[in-house]
Amino acid sequence: MTLPSPRKLRVLVVDDSALVRKAITDALSADPEIEVVGSACDAYVAREKIARLDPDVLTLDLEMPRMDGITFLRILMEHHPLPVVVVSSLAQAGSQAALDALEAGAVDVLAKPDGTMSIGSLGERLAFHVKAAAQSARFRSRRAEAAAPAAPAAPVAPAAAPAVRAGDRQLIVIGGSTGGIEALRTLLPRFPLGLPPIAVVQHISAHFSRAVAERLDAISSLDVREAGHGDVLRPGMCVLAPGDAHLALEFVSGAYRTRLLKTPPIHHCRPAVDVLFRSAAEAGGDQVVAALLTGMGSDGAIGMRAIRAAGGATIAEHESTCVVYGMPRAAIEADAAERVLPLPEIADGIIDAVSRRARR
Repeated sequence: MTLPSPRKLRVLVVDDSALVRKAITDALSADPEIEVVGSACDAYVAREKIARLDPDVLTLDLEMPRMDGITFLRILMEHHPLPVVVVSSLAQAGSQAALDALEAGAVDVLAKPDGTMSIGSLGERLAFHVKAAAQSARFRSRRAEAAAPAAPAAPVAPAAAPAVRAGDRQLIVIGGSTGGIEALRTLLPRFPLGLPPIAVVQHISAHFSRAVAERLDAISSLDVREAGHGDVLRPGMCVLAPGDAHLALEFVSGAYRTRLLKTPPIHHCRPAVDVLFRSAAEAGGDQVVAALLTGMGSDGAIGMRAIRAAGGATIAEHESTCVVYGMPRAAIEADAAERVLPLPEIADGIIDAVSRRARR
C-alpha cells in the first residue's frame, strides 16, 4: 500500500516585478516541501488569488503600484489573516517600512539582495523563513476566528532598580528568531536601570539591525545600540548583533568586550545565538543570565546548555507566548532551560536571577 505524500506548503508570491516573482518562485520551488501555487503583481490581484487559491503563506513586496504593501498587509490581517514574509529592498529609508510591516502583522522581513546578487541567492534562507511563518501560532486558528494582530507592545515604565547592585562579571544574554523583534519590544521596556550589560542576537537582515536597535532604544530606558567590534559593555547598555556577523563576548581588563566574526553561518544563521551563548559561558560562567525567545529551529540550545553547565541561569519562553515554538523547545528538550516562563514574566525572571547572583 502506497502512503500519500505529505501536503506541501502552499505559497503565493506577491511582487510587482515579473523577474522577482519568477526568482522567488524558482528559489522556493527548489524546496521539496514547498509549492508555489501562484503569483500576483499587486494587492488587488493578490486579493483575488488568496480567495481562489487559499495559500498557507504569502511573500510580499512593500513597494507596489495601486496599493502599497503596508496598507495591503493591514487590510489582510483584519479580513483574512495569514502568515506573511515581507521580501523587500531594505535601504536605510526602507528599514522604517520594514518595522512598520512587523507591527502591521508580518511574521518576518527579509532584504532583497542588492544589484550584485540575485534573489536566488536567498536560497535555503528564504525557504526557512517561509516554513517558520507557516508554523506561526498567531495564525493556527485563523479559519475559526479572524482577528486583527495583537497591538504593538506599549512602552512600559521602567521598574524600580534591583535592590542589590549587579556585580562586575554579571551579564545578560538573549536570543531570538521568528517573532523575536516584537518579543524584544515587550521585554526590554520592562528592564530597570542598574542591570548588568545585555547582549542580544536576533536573526535579522543585515540592513535592518541598526533600525531595530534604534526603535528598541526609543521605547526603553536602556542604551540600546547595534554592536560594533571591540565595544566595551557597561551596566544599562544593550547591544544587538549586526545582521551579517556573529557576536561573541570576552572579559578583558575588568569589562566585557564585543567581537564581531564573519565565520560561516551556524544553523543557516549569521548571527547565531549559539555563538553568543557559548562565548558568554566561557567569559562569564555562573554570572551569566540567558533567555531564549521565540524562533524556528534549534539555534541557542547548545549555547544555553553550556551556560547552565557553567552555573548560569537559563530561561526559555513558554510555548503559550511563542510565535514559533522551535528554539525554546529545543533548549527545553536538551535540559538547557532552568526555567520556562511566558514572555510577560521573563523580565522579572531575569531580574530575579541577577539579584540572586549579586547577593551570592
